[in-house]
Amino acid sequence: MARLDTNRSGEMEVFVRVVERGGFSAAAKDFNMTPSAVSKLVGRLEDRLSARLFNRSTRRLLVTVEGQRYYDRSVRILADMREAEEEAANIVQPKGKLRVSVNMPVGLHRILPLVPEFQTLYPNVDLDITVSDKVVDLYEERADIAIRSGPLQSSGLIARKLGECRMVIAAAPGYLERHGVPQSIEDLNEHVLIGYNFPRAISEWPFDVNGEIKTVMPGGKTCVGDAESARMVALAGGGIVRLAAFHIREDVNAGALKVLVDQFNTGIGVEIHAVYIGQGGNMPARVRAFLDFCIERVDLT
Repeated sequence: MARLDTNRSGEMEVFVRVVERGGFSAAAKDFNMTPSAVSKLVGRLEDRLSARLFNRSTRRLLVTVEGQRYYDRSVRILADMREAEEEAANIVQPKGKLRVSVNMPVGLHRILPLVPEFQTLYPNVDLDITVSDKVVDLYEERADIAIRSGPLQSSGLIARKLGECRMVIAAAPGYLERHGVPQSIEDLNEHVLIGYNFPRAISEWPFDVNGEIKTVMPGGKTCVGDAESARMVALAGGGIVRLAAFHIREDVNAGALKVLVDQFNTGIGVEIHAVYIGQGGNMPARVRAFLDFCIERVDLT
């Protein structure tokens, strides 16, 4: 029968503390151990894993690539263990730091305005929100949740659909006065179409022309790095933009932007998902609370 090792969680906890405190001595104080004892524990851990977790020198202790990966997993495993113990004792409450990465339109116009409401509901959850159109690696960025638009790439992450958003074509009245109002899909080729300077799952603009899907590719005259920048260029009269309807609804209602060629809109919405690490039935309470809150309160129409 295989020997049962009951001390792995203790090894993980000491190792995590060494990484976070930056050395054996500081971690040893936290556990009332000697620096030598902590060093030997890490050494035994490295022997068992057959991997070097730290590069040691007389001045610095540097985490290796393998050590960083083990640290990331250890942090989540220890958090899950604490969550399991609290749940078994019926005292589980959403708490702790929640790291969220969300794209520009959803983040700026839907998530951030709801932060005070979420904080009131869950005062023990500390939000750490990054708003960017960059697709982050949850493991590398140590994020709990990422909110992404468009088709999802195959990965080991769990996805939960938050909704769909309708895409529209729009431009500022000042731009249309100077360049004319496009009446057909072909007319768009004569205009400045604001594109992006990073790879996207769908680069072309799709249209429904008499039941046939036709596409237009934005040119390279004006490219930006995120959807909010595209909105700002369009508002300034710099060209025609394709954005989520909710993203520019206030601009359209105020007359700052005008929706164009909407008779050719495909009506196919862009799906918005929240993705996270782990199994759907076993997630930290803070993650579940945020996902449930978004599904209930975030309007993407």
